Amino acid sequence: MMTREQVFSLIRSHLADELEVDPDRISESTRFKEDLTADSLDLYTLVQELEDSYGVKISDEEASKILTVGQTVDFVLASRAGAPISGARSANPAVACSPRPGSSAASQAGATVSGAPADGEQRS
Repeated sequence: MMTREQVFSLIRSHLADELEVDPDRISESTRFKEDLTADSLDLYTLVQELEDSYGVKISDEEASKILTVGQTVDFVLASRAGAPISGARSANPAVACSPRPGSSAASQAGATVSGAPADGEQRS
């Protein structure tokens, strides 16, 4: 079983590489959108990385409630332990993450992220 510090370190490293920020700027209280200016595509990439690296599954609804790096660590640890997720909810749902590209919510709304088609097609 990975420790909290190991999971945090791996997530911080991924975010620093993906968003091209200094890893020292990333703490457990760091907010994805407000502090790292991550957009929906960045968050989608992080979700894919978490699913691939840790074997966890994150629904669109769950992903929309994870707003900080610490909440992401909590989710990974709880998912790997089979425990229910707690503490990953927003007091303001309007601040929650946008639907992932290709999700039914994104498709129904006709949303696009950074030019990515809402129907989930790959960029060339």
